[in-house]
Amino acid sequence: MLKPRESIAGLSSYHSPIVSRDGLSLDLNESMAGCSPRVLARLRSLSAAEVSLYPQREAGERLIANFLGLAPEQVLLTNGIDEAISLLFTTYLGPRDELLFADPTFVMYPMLGEALGAQLVRLQSGEDLALPVADLMARVSPLTRVIAIANPNNPTGLMAPRADLLRIAESAPDTALLVDEAYFEFCGETPIGETMLPDLARHPNLFVARTFSKAYGLAGLRLGVLTGAAEQIGYMRRFCVPFNVNAAALACLEEALADQAFVSEHVAQVKQSRERLAQLFDELGLRFWPSQTNFVLVRVGASAQTFVESMQRRGILVRDFSASAGCDGCVRITVGTPRQMDGVLQAIREAAAESRT
Repeated sequence: MLKPRESIAGLSSYHSPIVSRDGLSLDLNESMAGCSPRVLARLRSLSAAEVSLYPQREAGERLIANFLGLAPEQVLLTNGIDEAISLLFTTYLGPRDELLFADPTFVMYPMLGEALGAQLVRLQSGEDLALPVADLMARVSPLTRVIAIANPNNPTGLMAPRADLLRIAESAPDTALLVDEAYFEFCGETPIGETMLPDLARHPNLFVARTFSKAYGLAGLRLGVLTGAAEQIGYMRRFCVPFNVNAAALACLEEALADQAFVSEHVAQVKQSRERLAQLFDELGLRFWPSQTNFVLVRVGASAQTFVESMQRRGILVRDFSASAGCDGCVRITVGTPRQMDGVLQAIREAAAESRT
């Protein structure tokens, strides 16, 4: 009888995290502001030929490279950031190799590592859920082939200092270090948040991933970016399917990059609404983590599921993270637009009160 590989047969089924589209979806970290009007106009202008012909990914990679200040050979466009992670893991991980990461973090890391038959080395972050840098460095072994770090992290929203990530990269030169900057635009180039892109030239084991799903509002188009040393990215080009990025996404890329005013305005609104959430949680006496993303993780207590259900009755979907390591009683809430947040804050007050009764 035909059987799959053992690592696949042993995987738990992964289902879409979409529970419902009824109501305000603050459970998936999507952009509540939508995409740029210029992107929407470009979508509407697509010709029959643009849809019927195979897309040219390389043209998009040149655009991205110019925007990020890299060589085109250092850039690989992917079908969302998930494909970028999958390509990197497939290139460097095999059976008995070790994938090192710290919980809680992005669920796709362990799922993809396990599918490849790699050994998962899971470290637990401390009570503050900050990246355990010293523990990560101490755990690197000759079997460690990939270290995966989301920065800012999902689901905590926390940002690890660039200096700490450089220490990790330098301590494990024979290990691929993925720094997943999916939410980078929401912290920006400040003392809190610094991109690792300038460090690619000095660290050939370093990879930085970006996405257009969050700050650019293009989650439905599935457009991700993986950057690294040209030689290492070249290995992934050898087996990356040639038409992995669709024509609509590529056609919209130039307009998305050009409309930085839209991105800046959206990011500013997210930061403002994020602060309103923080103020409310302080007022309610709820523990939360200072976020550098478009969401906030808050501990609502043992009744997290009750809180989620209370919010859903009010037409607002939020994500229960109680099952994640270190996140007992926690819920993750995506930041809405300023207009949406008026109703969201009131719903949180009411749901928190119900959860405590």
